[in-house]
Amino acid sequence: MKAQHDSDAARSPAAKLEEAIGLALAIDLEVAGSEIAFISHPRPATLFGLGKVTQIADAVKRVQAELVVVNGPIGPGQQRNLEKAWGTKVLERTGLILEIFGRRARTREGSLQVELAHLEYQRTRLVRSWTHLERQRGGFGFLGGPGETQIETDRRLIRERIAKLRRQLGTVKRTRGLHRSARKRVPYPIVALVGYTNAGKSTLFNTLTKSQVQAEDLLFATLDPTMRQLALPQSGRQVILSDTVGFISDLPTTLVAAFHATLEEVLEADLVIHVRDISHPDSAAQSADVHDVLGALGMDDAARERIVEVWNKADLLDDDARAALDARAGNDPRTVLVSALSGEGIGDLVELIGQYVQESERVCTIELRPEQGAELAWLYRTGTVENRQDMDDGGIVVTVRLDERAFAHASQKFGSQLKLPEASEAAE
Repeated sequence: MKAQHDSDAARSPAAKLEEAIGLALAIDLEVAGSEIAFISHPRPATLFGLGKVTQIADAVKRVQAELVVVNGPIGPGQQRNLEKAWGTKVLERTGLILEIFGRRARTREGSLQVELAHLEYQRTRLVRSWTHLERQRGGFGFLGGPGETQIETDRRLIRERIAKLRRQLGTVKRTRGLHRSARKRVPYPIVALVGYTNAGKSTLFNTLTKSQVQAEDLLFATLDPTMRQLALPQSGRQVILSDTVGFISDLPTTLVAAFHATLEEVLEADLVIHVRDISHPDSAAQSADVHDVLGALGMDDAARERIVEVWNKADLLDDDARAALDARAGNDPRTVLVSALSGEGIGDLVELIGQYVQESERVCTIELRPEQGAELAWLYRTGTVENRQDMDDGGIVVTVRLDERAFAHASQKFGSQLKLPEASEAAE
């Protein structure tokens, strides 16, 4: 998701059109025609000039289109005027993305977040019926509805519904906070997958964890975050892998704000894997979009040191391009070229995750009492025991290597029983 336009200049008009078509196909719309319209002087009433409006009206009539999607922002008045001129419904990019999100949301929180964003967006428009407030189908009613209702009634319904949604989301947010606190107590590093929509995050997630998260060649196939355990074969250690909603360019702040709580999970991850579709011609621009969103969420330069890049879809590259990118990735210890579909490079990625976990580990000594057998088992299960000394009184002194999250947990768990090595020993 993206609220700015920083990387638009890097995208060709053809690439923008292709992405817009992909968005339409993501909610099963049949695309009867598409074109690039260059606008030198936007018209306040219709955005397009009279000649272009007439040309599109003829095309709409010829193919009997029921909907025209404008891949960009249009005002409420412009939308109404275009609908009258073309004799069909008109939807801008934001509304189309919100419709997709409405259909993709599976969890209660996701549904509430999308509906709130939708209402905040539509509040200034009031060009549709609000019967979807009691809908039984997926989506959010942009593409259907029996007709206009009284504007004052609409406004009252929207205000009441927004207030109710915010109360419900407040409850959900508190619950999420409790879950986040619980995860912090789980002594496993959290690894979050982020990336532009359709970069292959869910396919990579499934390949790494051998799970069955929905992974399709669709924009926004994944909306609600999913977490699974991943065992690192080098050490047998466990990490928690999290798949998150994909980002996209030109999305207004309403939806970014709605999903802020969900995306905060990324900021608290121990390692962030930025998955890029390296075969896409706009891969660099998509990467810039992802970094813009991370910055908007509050990720500072220090936190960006926790990001590694995975160049995905190597299977779609020709031999020369693959060799060149493989050489570039080989010179960057924080970059891996993979194919989540074929499995190429997955071993290198898992090894990189393992290296990060090992580099972040801390060594400490813990003096256990004779009755602390369960705590000893926890240390063996959670960290790497490097030395064990059985004392005459039945106590045990353990030297153990723990990652940052496990170390923080152990510090609370053992208190004064935990000792750090002396500075001279640590330097060695």
